[in-house]
Amino acid sequence: MRITLVHALKHSIVPIEASFARLWPDARLMNLLDDSLSADLARDGGLTDPMTERFLRLGRYAAGTGSDAILFTCSAFGPCIEAVARAHAPMPVLKPNEAMIEQAVAKGRKIGLLSTFPPTLASMPPEFPSSIELVPKLAEGAMAALDRGDRATHDRLVVEASKDLRDCDLIALAQYSMAPAAERVAEVTGRPVLTTPDSAVMKLKGMLNAGRT
Repeated sequence: MRITLVHALKHSIVPIEASFARLWPDARLMNLLDDSLSADLARDGGLTDPMTERFLRLGRYAAGTGSDAILFTCSAFGPCIEAVARAHAPMPVLKPNEAMIEQAVAKGRKIGLLSTFPPTLASMPPEFPSSIELVPKLAEGAMAALDRGDRATHDRLVVEASKDLRDCDLIALAQYSMAPAAERVAEVTGRPVLTTPDSAVMKLKGMLNAGRT
């Protein structure tokens, strides 16, 4: 199976490739990176029609390479990704968080949503059912640290921020780039921790293997 991974941040590539290597090593991966997407979203203050068209072009390119599925790893672009999914149905086109949200909703009612990218805390909460009590939390400064190449500071800030979510049933890490900090977050909070890459890989594997039968 050939999977196209579309990234708006270079930091997402290593975590998702690590999840595939561990959970579905037979998948063939193709990476597409446009790291201007996140910068332009921050500049514009919200999603625009031109941004949606950029995503549609990325989807057409991925489909044209013969991909069996597309996984977007950029968490702040839900409506744009939904447009790609509609354009390429029935090919599986996954938003980065949808598999994790499904898992989280099945496991708890009060969910801590920890993010390092402020627009995610605007775009992602509406993807949860209204029955869920969502506790959003921004790990301030963590993304900037990662942009400087300082993974240690990023992870420390993520772990510190997670301490405010100890009274939640579980904690969902919103960015793919946060996955390496998951184990430490679980240690300091005592809460189950879900990561977007692991959840996405397992969902895609199930969808595509089911399509073979």
